[in-house]
Amino acid sequence: MSEISAMILAAGRGERLRPLTDHTPKPLLEVGGKPLIEHHLERLAEAGIRRVVINTAHLGQRIREHLGSGTHWGVTIEHSVEGQRAEDALETAGGIRHALGRLSERFLLINGDVLSDIDYRALAHRGLPADCRFHLVLVDNPAHHAEGDFALGEANRLLAGARPALTYSGIGLFDRALFADLPPGPRALGPLLREQIAQGRGCGHHHRGDWLDVGTPDRLAEANRRLG
Repeated sequence: MSEISAMILAAGRGERLRPLTDHTPKPLLEVGGKPLIEHHLERLAEAGIRRVVINTAHLGQRIREHLGSGTHWGVTIEHSVEGQRAEDALETAGGIRHALGRLSERFLLINGDVLSDIDYRALAHRGLPADCRFHLVLVDNPAHHAEGDFALGEANRLLAGARPALTYSGIGLFDRALFADLPPGPRALGPLLREQIAQGRGCGHHHRGDWLDVGTPDRLAEANRRLG
């Protein structure tokens, strides 16, 4: 595999998981007997992806102390520090822009609060058509997000505002150039994706395997049931 890095998003406050996240950063909440973020690190290492960037803000020191340089999991971790408080977080696109110098030309982006059997190796090998800036993994709509996000058109092109729509899994392959011209500072990813999709520059595919957004106490309990 040609060198490719991954970025795990871990800066968020985890508001819906309070009070658990008042003292424990969301990525360190245990699922199946180990912190949530370790599941991603193990699967990235198994996929041959060795360079991992992790952004932090809320309780970020705890994450950095726990993970260190990543050697325990067979990866090399670079920490992109956005601040020490929840309000320092730069949102997804802003966090990527902040970490851009640490990322490969094409990189995997992984929401730290999802669990899935999405094949990281296969995703990394997909490549991107010349006019596609990203490839999103879409999943069936969960009950808490029944309206979905994006539809799939011909040749795996993404469509915004079309129906029926699927849900963005929080996992995708991105071209670093998509973020190069963004100004520093907080910026959400959703509007940027929709802008690019409207110009025909977004691709994706439908993953029909396991996937769970571990974003609430009930879904955290469900994750533990699945892996228990």
